[in-house]
Amino acid sequence: MDTAMKKALQQGIADALGFVLGALAGWHLGQAFGLDFIASKAWGLAEMASLALILAGSGAGRWLCRQALAQWQQGKPKT
Repeated sequence: MDTAMKKALQQGIADALGFVLGALAGWHLGQAFGLDFIASKAWGLAEMASLALILAGSGAGRWLCRQALAQWQQGKPKT
């Protein structure tokens, strides 16, 4: 596998992990505040706030995983 393909695969995996783990973290943070978008059938302010936490968690998780990947790639010897 060539270097560009490896880098793209690593970035894709980092993005997927970041989105999923970040969304889960945002959802659990919302539950800690008493907000649960997943279990509710309403579309009120509490549900929108919970959804915002899930979305913010997804973005933050992706960013953190990309940063971790960049640091990991810097530490690896070039092949």
